Formats: sequence, structure tokens, C-alpha cells
Amino acid sequence: MASGKVKWFNNAKGYGFINEEGKDEDLFAHYSAIQMDGYKTLKAGQAVTFELLQGPKGKHAVNIQSATASNSSTSTGNASPAITAEA
Repeated sequence: MASGKVKWFNNAKGYGFINEEGKDEDLFAHYSAIQMDGYKTLKAGQAVTFELLQGPKGKHAVNIQSATASNSSTSTGNASPAITAEA
């Protein structure tokens, strides 16, 4: 899985571009490829992880996830056993 930062994302149009770490190429990002609950959006400068897919007009970022979301789910997982231990 690759990582990078959101260059820009237009909520009204539902797409934007991501810059992969260490590369100059812009990767197309469509809202349907964002993996999150609720309103699917990205913010400029946001750190993300994603997979690459070659499309007819260039590379696309798919399975896009916030890089911080994966860290918060880990800490949430650690909180559950503590609650179970008290019960």
C-alpha cells in the first residue's frame, strides 16, 4: 500500500488529486474510492494511504484511507480489553 498527501479535493465535483510520497506524479482520486464512514471527502495536505490502479488516462488512487484513521482504530482496539477486564 502506498502513502502520500492530498494535493486538492473538490467536494462538489467529487474528485481531486493525491501526490505519492517521493514522486512528482499526480494521482486521480474519486470520492467512490475513499474508504470511510459517512460523507466521503479529503482535505488538502491530509496524509493518506492507498493502492494504485492504472486507468485509461493515468494512474488512479483506490482504497483511499486516512493515514491517521488506521492509528486511531489501533488505539480503540487497545481500549476494549481494559473495559472487558473491569467487567
